[in-house]
Amino acid sequence: MTQTTFATTRDRAQAMATWHVVDASKYVLGKLGVAIAEILMGKTKPIYTPHMQCGDGVIVINAQRVRVTGQKRDKRTYLFYSGFPGGLKEASLQQMLDNKPDELIKLVVRRMLPKNRLAKHMLKRLKVYPGADHPHRAQQPANLDLPI
Repeated sequence: MTQTTFATTRDRAQAMATWHVVDASKYVLGKLGVAIAEILMGKTKPIYTPHMQCGDGVIVINAQRVRVTGQKRDKRTYLFYSGFPGGLKEASLQQMLDNKPDELIKLVVRRMLPKNRLAKHMLKRLKVYPGADHPHRAQQPANLDLPI
């Protein structure tokens, strides 16, 4: 008979203390988003439990130098709506990379997380910075090379 293992509060506390640094300049935007979402959810661990947050924290550096393939820089557009009449705004991928590269990566990862209440808590464990510096030395993050 097979037994299913679930994460305990001790496993969750250990996962919450683990942080990784990912250099975005090495990866393509979509594949980077998938890999980060899997780490935040905890799917890379044997103790993955869907109803509990047991994923690690991720710090992304060099967000403005993330790679994009094909003609997506010019043709992909993102829509934002403020909720007021006439509040629809449109931005191309190139404009997002120039103005808000950190928001772009958060948007990509958010769309790949599960659509439930837990996703907001997972997204809080994602820190994105456009340059190579980050203020999270106290968390002792380990460099992570993604298998993509």
